[in-house]
Amino acid sequence: MSKEAAIRTGESSPPLLFRQVSPGPGDSTMQFRLLHFWDARKNVKGGPGILLGIELLLIDAEGTVAQGFIGQNRRNQYEKELKRGMIYTLTNYYASNNKVMYHVADQRLVICISHASELRKVEEDIEAILTERFRIHSFADFEANCDLRGDLHDVVGHLKLVDGHPLHQRPVLCIKDDSASRKVLAAENFRVKFDACADTPTVLLVTTVNPKRLGGKLCLSSMSSSRVFFDEEVDPTKEYLAWLATNPSVTSLVNPVEVVKAETLTIGEIAAFIKRQPAQWYYIACKDCQTKLNRGPTTLLCPKCGNENATAVANYRVELSVYDNDEQCTFIILGDAGKDLTGRKETELSDAYVQENGGDEAEIEVPLPQCFIDAIGQTKKFRIKVAHYNFTSTRLSGGGTSAIEEEKKAKRTKRSG
Repeated sequence: MSKEAAIRTGESSPPLLFRQVSPGPGDSTMQFRLLHFWDARKNVKGGPGILLGIELLLIDAEGTVAQGFIGQNRRNQYEKELKRGMIYTLTNYYASNNKVMYHVADQRLVICISHASELRKVEEDIEAILTERFRIHSFADFEANCDLRGDLHDVVGHLKLVDGHPLHQRPVLCIKDDSASRKVLAAENFRVKFDACADTPTVLLVTTVNPKRLGGKLCLSSMSSSRVFFDEEVDPTKEYLAWLATNPSVTSLVNPVEVVKAETLTIGEIAAFIKRQPAQWYYIACKDCQTKLNRGPTTLLCPKCGNENATAVANYRVELSVYDNDEQCTFIILGDAGKDLTGRKETELSDAYVQENGGDEAEIEVPLPQCFIDAIGQTKKFRIKVAHYNFTSTRLSGGGTSAIEEEKKAKRTKRSG
């Protein structure tokens, strides 16, 4: 029924569904439940970010989930009216295309609430509108979307470790009089809800997680929009909990020793760790071809030259974790390239350490030189030559002449010319 016909017959038009929304302004009335809302921020390197407004997660009578947005200039007008789980009607809105990255809903239009909008709370509950709708995906789906910064799906699974402790120890994550405990790297929502559970929760559901690869392992990182549910809170965790009860052998498939927790550390903490832990930052290479030597029964063997009694030299092998505004990568500094960063040959550094500490160099782990530790947190420019044999999407190996040495040669050539 058209809007004009509805006015003539005295009947009201049914609420507009999300699938019926078109880009641009609209004056029809929509009805939905507010599932969740959170601060929308633009990330700024080295700062807390710029507050842009409020992002909303909405669901209509058909179960379609859409994203809403309230600009920062209208925040005070609407924020007090927002309550999770409540039903609202909205008239006069603007539908814009969804942002390119980090989608939290299947609907690709964002419902923007402006100064002309009329947002009203519906006092009675409408059971036909779902109270939750999750987008739970498998490990294979997260693997396929890793580092793409696209859709943020939901994940459900069973807990094995929390803060490095097995569940039977029941770690307490929030201790007010112990400031060190506040360094647990989990969302505040997770900490509060975990400590509030009467029994140790065993099933976890996290919404809108971002699949990333850290240290070669797939990690599911929480976002501003993420929510946490345990055991009996929602249907997916209830179903998973019941499934675990009938399949107890599943819990033994994951070895907690192999679980690696990605930790966020300050530069000072990273430097302190490096100083405490000796690092094998060099390798023993063939003097002729610079290939890493294999240890034989009584001699060193070169797999490239075929020399069974190769002369060994120490060469740089340093892994640098670097990043720009978009991506992270590992640079591997090999051979003479390390000299340009330190100003000294590797043999000088390792020989000096052996002389100071005594013993055979082969039996001593030489710590990372201070010049590398001091480089943490600095901004550097790298000149990279990429070839198929030493390239992956997140790992670059390089050796020989570096950017610094290239610049020196160019200056010498210019002066001689």
